[in-house]
Amino acid sequence: MIIIQLKGGLGNQMFQYALYRELKSRGKEVKIDDETGFVNDKLRVPVLDRFGIEYERATKEEIVEITDSRMDLWSRIRRKLTGRKTARIDEVSGMYDPKIMEADPAYLVGYWQSDKYFPTPEVIEELKDTFGKRPQEIMKDSVSWTTLQQIECCESVSIHVRRTDYLAKEHIKVHNLCSEKYYKNAIKMVRKQHPNAVFFIFTDDKEWCKEHFKGPNFITVELPEGEFTDVADMILMSRCKHHIMANSSFSWWSAWLNDAPEKMVIAPERWINNKEMDDVYTERMTKVAI
Repeated sequence: MIIIQLKGGLGNQMFQYALYRELKSRGKEVKIDDETGFVNDKLRVPVLDRFGIEYERATKEEIVEITDSRMDLWSRIRRKLTGRKTARIDEVSGMYDPKIMEADPAYLVGYWQSDKYFPTPEVIEELKDTFGKRPQEIMKDSVSWTTLQQIECCESVSIHVRRTDYLAKEHIKVHNLCSEKYYKNAIKMVRKQHPNAVFFIFTDDKEWCKEHFKGPNFITVELPEGEFTDVADMILMSRCKHHIMANSSFSWWSAWLNDAPEKMVIAPERWINNKEMDDVYTERMTKVAI
């Protein structure tokens, strides 16, 4: 059996689910632990159900068994004498690790941020269908529909600006903050090929964006807050014709869901500071200094 720990925000959970689907397609017995990864993360919860996703959940007994973490006296004595016989595998690097695809039994803890973890065409189509929800299934307000109409009627470019959590003390040393210069250079690259581009800004720091991106061709998207706002944001971003990403899995999936062969995807050249992440980039992405 393989158990994948679910953790992190929406984009990260999508990567973990993608690995789950790939391993399932290879005939593996795979389940998801959607409790342990959130015990010490009070800001996040399992959210894949917002896509209508169902998956096999690992029981507490199965998790205890595969990680050799029984707390009875005999188990504790045995571990002291012979060591823990756990099948837990923690992601060490952000690079694709082919051994993950063969590990069994395994309790997988990581983010698995690379499309190399789900290369099977049938899985790719399934993920696009699952994550590329029809707007009418998610968007229930007029603001979202008006924004979608604007996006579809122009040379639309999504700009994802992520700032507030990346500025927190516990994150600032790990996550690179995409600079104003990065966005300005990316905008210049897009305008060189598409002079009439209209930029739709998706952000957690609307005031900063309104101050730094001014003009009639910049629209800061402000959807009503609700349970499905993050999924609606992703759908709208994915419907844009081109993308300027942040170093965020949310950005990654929004661009990946766009199938247009002529799309431009601009990404920050440095993803995070404490791991190599070369495999997070797809062939369609152009890296720009942050």
